[in-house]
Parts: sequence; structure tokens; C-alpha cells
Amino acid sequence: MKNLYQLPAFLWNTLVVYAAYAICRLTFLLVNMGIYEGTSASHLASLFGAGLLFDTSAIIYTNALMLLLFMLPLPWKETTGYYRTARWIYVIVNAICLATNLIDCVYFQFTGRRTTLSVLNEFSNESAGAMTKIFAEQFAVNWYLVVLFMLLCYALWKLYRQPLQWGADTADKLLASRPSWLKYVITDLAMLGLLVPLCIAGMRGGFTMATRPITISNANEFVKQPSETGIVLNTPFSIIRTIGKKPFITPNYLPEEEATALYSPVHQPADSVAFTPKNVVVMIMESFSKQHFGFYNPTLDGKEYRGFTPFLDSLIAHGAKTFKYSYSNGRKSIEGMPSTLSSLPNFVEPLFLTPASLNSMSGLARELSENKGYTSAFFHGAQNSSMGFHAFASATGFQQYFGRTEYNEDPNYNGDDDFDGTWAIWDEEFLQFYCDRMSEMKEPFMTAVFTATSHTPYALPERYKGVFPTSDDPLQECVAYTDHALKRFFESAQKEPWFNNTLFVITADHSSRPLDAFYRTSLGRYCVPIILYAPGDPTLHGYDTERIVEQIDIMPTVLSYLHYDQPYIAFGKDMLNGAVEESHALHWVTEFDGYEYVKGDYAVQFDGKNLTHAYRFRTDSLLQEDVLHTAPADTLQQMERELKAFVQQYMQRMNNNELVIKK
Repeated sequence: MKNLYQLPAFLWNTLVVYAAYAICRLTFLLVNMGIYEGTSASHLASLFGAGLLFDTSAIIYTNALMLLLFMLPLPWKETTGYYRTARWIYVIVNAICLATNLIDCVYFQFTGRRTTLSVLNEFSNESAGAMTKIFAEQFAVNWYLVVLFMLLCYALWKLYRQPLQWGADTADKLLASRPSWLKYVITDLAMLGLLVPLCIAGMRGGFTMATRPITISNANEFVKQPSETGIVLNTPFSIIRTIGKKPFITPNYLPEEEATALYSPVHQPADSVAFTPKNVVVMIMESFSKQHFGFYNPTLDGKEYRGFTPFLDSLIAHGAKTFKYSYSNGRKSIEGMPSTLSSLPNFVEPLFLTPASLNSMSGLARELSENKGYTSAFFHGAQNSSMGFHAFASATGFQQYFGRTEYNEDPNYNGDDDFDGTWAIWDEEFLQFYCDRMSEMKEPFMTAVFTATSHTPYALPERYKGVFPTSDDPLQECVAYTDHALKRFFESAQKEPWFNNTLFVITADHSSRPLDAFYRTSLGRYCVPIILYAPGDPTLHGYDTERIVEQIDIMPTVLSYLHYDQPYIAFGKDMLNGAVEESHALHWVTEFDGYEYVKGDYAVQFDGKNLTHAYRFRTDSLLQEDVLHTAPADTLQQMERELKAFVQQYMQRMNNNELVIKK
């Protein structure tokens, strides 16, 4: 049937758009060549190749209507007028996309990143007249881009193809002949059935369930420096992926000098002790809330509790350092990684999903590899693009990435026979792989691993079915399995020569579904373990029941422990030194879209303008008595000022790309 010509016509028109995007990307490079001077031709080619992934997503999103116009099984659409209308829609929609790409050829020079939806907020207070004047001036200066835009629009119009037509009476004939009509509908539905899954995969950036829909932060996976994301990305994609994301807005709570005096994320070397080149191993455990530990919960819900982590409980009790009041900075995996490895908290929106993900960022890997010669690597047993971890690891200075691909390439392991069928390689096998790879690295090294098995669908290897304790929450059986996998990891690691010269940091990415009244509170939902273990340092042990700590404290604590002698930016503080009364934690609570600040004896909640609640969290663990109007006013006022200074500094640095020390 002639409706089979709809598919090649649609594919041809899509190919034309791909070509137009490629021309825009080449133009972007030429206009901004000064930024990329010295970049090799081979690397530029790889950046252009990576750009196809993001072009595909943007083109499918913006041409989804064209797919429906061409492929919907509607016989009466087979008229010349129908496809002429489709032609206008095709040209107008893609012309808008090309215009945003070409505008960014110039605007990128001022912002250093592709335009996102936040630009609407940046210019929301400007008058129409002022904006018209600015655009007119820029059109005049950059006239060649205007000419190119007109040529591209003309090409879209001329190169557009519509399916071969039967004639004006096609619809009447099809509708009058039931068999022909059914054949027509079946054919179009079959083609839709083929194209729709491919389009969804193109929008998401992959086919597998483990692949989080790609966002602008994924561009970091392919670049060597942040400015190169401008080549990889395209502007329509950047705008689409920031729709619905709350922009970071810099508040004007306090004068700049006062805010800096109250809080500054700039860390200066504290002493003259020589740097200690210990290995650093950070282990981020999926969903390992404190509620799964017997050590932290002798009783739970009023009953004696043994927990599901016998190995970690033993490690804490016999040689590690941990804290009673330790908190995560977010509630999602993509929030735990920046907090733990780069001391970047999560406020308002996950950093991975915001324009700030394209900022220059540091972290343990970059500080130690670039300034102290460390070898660095990140490990995650899922598909390499999963969750955007590969991109963030690259952006923050990790030199190597080991994922499911690298595991499958190792002949000493069983490849995908060890795949859990949904997310990643089983934790036990992958942690052994992790240990083996570290034993091959040049010391000193800094590595991090993100486990995966303690996650839905709560599956376990067949050999472990019925082995571990269970509860009403199926996650806890998986937690017990991963705790066993950790035990096996440490049994292997302690045989290696690097073991006694290593600082291990163990934490969770976030908490899990609360099972007890305490863990259902706004504060309890952020309770995660932070465990420091240095087998070669018997002084690093004990249970601190006073100090308040959080994930963003890990980076400055590790660097202080090593006597790091370079300035750096981190929003946390040293967990091992400093006044206990100055220790604190701050996180964004999604339930009420506000901040919760914990310091001293109080946990206060802040809605962005005012304190709304206050609790004596040490004695009122269920946060039942609001003491906002009875607690000492000067104490709460000081906490509010500190909280405001912290948030103001964070937002300002995020929006102004000030997350690294300029050298």
C-alpha cells in the first residue's frame, strides 16, 4: 500500500533536521574557536559523535507531533492539504530549535554553558522594549548567523518530503472499502509499534531500565573540561531537560560581608604537618539507612533489635569511628554522590538535573589526583551510563570508571552471568572485582564504589535464597546480603599490602522506607551511617554521641585527616576536629519544600523566609513539641542567620560557577 511511503518520508525529514543540527554545532565551534584552541581534531570528532546522543533526544521530542501526523492510522489524512499543513508545522518547530542553537553560538561566550529554561527567569524583569533593543543590536553584529538561519529554514522547506498521494478522493475510497481500510489501519499501527519504542529509547538515551533519562549533566561523561559540554549539547535539549526544574535563585538575605563572616565554604590549610599519602576508599551503600543497623538501634519500635548488618556492627564496635547524629544531604542516589564525594549538598533540585551540573567542580578525586598525584577511579556495577554517575565522576576528576562493561571484560569473572537482571552486577562479585582492581593501582589511590543490590526489585543470587534474615520489608534481606558482601570484601582487602595504609569511609546514598516512628520524622528520614575506618590507625575509633555530622563533611574530613595543604571549596566541615558546639547539618526537605537545620540542641525548619518550627531533637526524638516560641530567641535567631548565610553562599556559587579555587 502507498501508506508505506509515510515511513521513508518521515525518516528523510528527520535526517534533514539532523544535518541542520550538525551545521549549527559546527558553527558553534567556529564562532567559539578561541575557547577550544588546542583541542585535538580527534577529540573534537569524539565530541561531535557524542552530540548525536543529545541531538537524537531533542529531535525526537520536538518532532513527536510530526511522527503522529505522518503515522496515525487516519485514512482521511491522505490529502495534499493535510501534508502541506504538516510541512508548515515541521519548518516552524525546527526553525525555533535552530534559532536557539545559533543564538547560543554567541550567548555561550557570556554564560559558559548552553542556555536552559532558567534564562527566562534571568530576564523576567526586563521590559519588552529593552529586550527588543538588545536582540536588534545582536542581530546587526551577528548578521552572518541571521543569514545562516534563513538558509537553514529555506533548506527545511525545500528538502521536506511528503508521502506519495493517492489523490483527493483517497479517503472516500478507503472508507467505502472496509478491507482496504482495515489493511491501511493495520499497516500504520504496525509502523507505529516499531517506531514508538525506538523514539522512547532515543528520548531517554538508552533502552535499559537501569538507564536514567539523559540530562545535561551526562555531557560531562564525554568531555575533558567543562566548556566542551557546549559542543556536546544542543540548546533545545538543554531547555527541554530543565522544564519543571526549580531554578537556583540567589537570595539576598544578608550583606555579602556579613554572610561570608558567618559562613564560607573556602577551606585553607589548617596546619603545617606534612601531607600523609594514605589511600582513600569511599563506599556508598545503596539505601543503607541507620534503621537497618543493630549498633545504632539496640531497640526499635520499643522492642529489642538485632539489625541486618552484623559485619558493619562488628566493624564499628571493634575499630571504626562513627556518629550518633549523622545525616544524608538528600533522599535520592543522584543526590548522595555529589554530597559524599564533592561536599555539594542538595538544595531545591538534584544538582545532576540543573544547569549548575555543567559548572567546574572539584571533589576528593580531583584534589588528590591533580595536586598529590593520586590514581583515582569510580566503580558502579550498573551499565556505564546509569544514573549519570559516569558523567559526574568525570566532571569531578576521577581518572577511570569501572562499570558493568569493564566487569564483563575481565576474564576472571563471569560477566553477565553475575548480572542481577535489572540493575547491576551482584554486590558480592562486584566488590571482589573492586578489590582486585585496587590491588593493580599505583599507590596512593582514591577510589569510590556505589553498591546496587539493596534496591528494588529486592532480588538475591539463587544460592542465597533463604540464607539471610527477613522482615516485613524485603529490602532488609538484601541489606543483610550486601553486609555479607562487605565482609567478604574486607576479608580479601586485608590480605593486600595497601590495606593498612588506607582510610575507608562507609556511608549510604540515602535512607530507605521508614519502619519506625523515629525514622518517619523529617529528621529521621535523613539518618544514615558515616563510618571512618583506618586499620593502620588505632586512634581513629569510637562512637561520638554529641557531634552533628552529614555527608558533605566527608570530603573536608578526609582531606584534613591527610593534612592536605592546598585551599579548596567544600560546603562541609571537619568531623574530627573543631568545636562540637559548632557542628551542624542542613538539608532540603521535600515534604515541606524548605530547609531543616540541626545545631546544638535544636532542629529548626525554614521555609525560605522565616523559621516555621523548632524542636529539641536530642530529647524530643519524635519532634512532637514545637518550641519555636519558647526556646531562647537569641539562639534561634543566630541559627536562622547561619542558615541564611549558608544558603546564600551556596546559591551564589552555583549560579556564578564559583565551585573551585581559581588558580
